[in-house]
Order: sequence, then C-alpha cells, then structure tokens
Amino acid sequence: MQSTDRPETRLATRLAFLVGGFALACWAPLVPFAKARLGVDDGVLGMLLLCLGLGSVAAMLATGMLSARYGSKPIIIASGLGLALTLPTLAVAGTPFTLGIALAAFGACLGSLDVAMNIHAVEVEKGADRPLMSGFHALFSIGGFIGSLLVTLLLSIKAGPLAATLLSSAVMVVAMIVAWPRLLRTVPAEDAPLFVMPRGFVLLLAALAAITFLVEGAILDWSALLLTTQSQVDTSHGGLGYMLFAIAMTAGRLSGDAITARIGDRAVMLWGGIVAVAGFVILLLSPITILAMSGFLLIGLGAANIVPVLFRKGGAQKVMPAGLAVAAITMTGYAGVLVGPAGVGFAADHLGLPGAFWMLALLLCVAPLCAGIVTRNQEQGEADAHRSYRSMDA
Repeated sequence: MQSTDRPETRLATRLAFLVGGFALACWAPLVPFAKARLGVDDGVLGMLLLCLGLGSVAAMLATGMLSARYGSKPIIIASGLGLALTLPTLAVAGTPFTLGIALAAFGACLGSLDVAMNIHAVEVEKGADRPLMSGFHALFSIGGFIGSLLVTLLLSIKAGPLAATLLSSAVMVVAMIVAWPRLLRTVPAEDAPLFVMPRGFVLLLAALAAITFLVEGAILDWSALLLTTQSQVDTSHGGLGYMLFAIAMTAGRLSGDAITARIGDRAVMLWGGIVAVAGFVILLLSPITILAMSGFLLIGLGAANIVPVLFRKGGAQKVMPAGLAVAAITMTGYAGVLVGPAGVGFAADHLGLPGAFWMLALLLCVAPLCAGIVTRNQEQGEADAHRSYRSMDA
C-alpha cells in the first residue's frame, strides 16, 4: 500500500464523505414531488422509503466482504458514481415499483459508500500523526447542508426535479473524478476471509454506535413534536431544536480532531457522553424555553465525537479484519437510525414523549460508562481472539 499520510489521500477521503452527505440530502427535497407525481398515500410512501434503507443495509454487508478482499478504492469510486447515476432516476420514476427499485439502488450505493469511506478513513488516519476521523465525519454533515441548499434553491427557481438532480449529479461526478487518483490503492488480499461473525469488543462498538445513531435519528424525527407538545415553541418553529443539534454536532466534529489529540479518546467519549446526557436533562426539565433549547446544543456537542472514536477503535482492533469490523459498526449504527424513531414512537405511546426521551438519555449513559472499556489496551486479548479466528478459517 502507498503511504497513507499524504494531503492527497486526506482530500480524497473528505470528498468521499462530502459526496455521501450531499447525495442523501439531495433526495430529501424531492420526496414531496415524488409523492405528488405518483399519487400515493403516506403508507405507500413509507414503504417506498423503506426500500432505501433495505438497499443500504444489504449493500453494507456486501461492502465489508468486498473491501476485505479488494480494498476500499474501487468501491468508493463505483458507489460514488452510482449515486450520481441513480439520483436523476428518483426524479422521473413514474410508478411506485420503478421508484422502489431506484430507491433500493440509490440506497445500495449510499450504503456501500458509507462503509468504504469509513474503511478508507481508518487507513488514512493510521498513517497520520493526529486524529482525523471527526473531521471526515464533519464533511458528511457539510455535504448534507450543501446538497439540501442547492436542490432547494434550484426547485425554488422552478428548475424542476430532473434539472436539479442532473446538476447535483454533475457536482458528484466532478468530486469523484478529483478523488479517484488520490484514493489509496491496496493490494488485493486473496486469503482475506469474506465474513467473520462479530464478537466481543466489536459487538460492543457496534452496540454503542447503534445507541448513538438511534439518539440522532430520534432527535431528527421527534424533537419538533416534543417542543410543540410541551409548549416550548409554536408549530412553525418546531424545527429549531434539530437545527441547533445539527449545528452543534457539525461544529463539534470540526473541532473534534484537535480536542481528541489533546485529551485522548477516553476523555472525549467519557465527557462527551456526560455532556450529551446533561443536555437531555436540561431539555426535559427546564421550564425556560431558551435554556431548554440549549439542551439540543449540548446533546449535539457531546455526541459529536463518540462515533468517530468507535470507528477509530474498530479499525485498530485485531479481533477481525478492520474492513469487516467497520462494516459491522456502520450497519448496526444505520439499523439504529431505522429502528430508533419507531422505537421512540412505541415508548411514547406507553410513557409519553418526554418519558421516551428520558429512555434515550438512559441509553446514552452507556457511552460514558463504557469509555474505559472501549479505549483500554486490549492487544493481548485481541491477538488471542484473532488467532482463534484464523484457526477457524483454516
């Protein structure tokens, strides 16, 4: 493998994360247009949106296997260009069936890119002299902001969904062309196992990722309803909570690498989890609207760098191949995003929405409680487990 500690490889990794966030955000403003074009109700639309998630999860599992054998570069290129090719089909699909197929393909490209770019980020960070993972993940959020802004702007000037997606696809193609020669080239590992069942330490990382992503998905889908039902804000301002959360998370990740380099992974995960839980407490207990809204800032800042730490540790462990570990963490985290909002709704039916948010706070307590375990030196135990896996593969 060529040297990973180069500005070119860092640029290529950032572009991959940028394209991932950009592509996902480009689809969001198109949802109302798709519903009107097909004339479907909310139930059918929900089933169609599920196709995106199912395509992503299926591709994530396959990507871990392929990356272990061929490296992340060809998958990043193929999935990035695949997103550019499939995005315009979402704007023209004329039947629920064709849109479902298009969404599944779009989701598969997105899931493949998500896993492959994280595997690539792990390799790039290993060769650098400082943490980089938080900054890479911040570019996903920035890409999301740019994508939603661009498509919304084009739709507002009556450019039409197809024109908006074609221009957005052109932006992604340019980004992937720039990244292509700068991505790491790895030698195919012919003897690499295609699948290893996650165990022990990797399962812990995956579970923590699921919890963190679950919290993020729940805030996205339920924060506005929480604020309005508690009479903190009126309906027209319900989205302010998630906006503050997203801004704080992006800012936290942009500064996260410098903070991690100064205080270490354990302190980042410990104090980040404590700050996020404190944000929930302030949000749920404060009778003052401004103070309650500051809870979203604390949740975003605290949770921002937990997931980058988990990916870093997943790439460093020796229990299983790094690519398969990162795929497992990514897929489980994504499952948290898919299952979380529904779980919050179920809990809200029995406990009320504030009670469901208290459950989220309790779940998030697991992150600081496990900070010492996640960041403990496990080289001997992991080496033993790795030898046992090699013997099983043989």
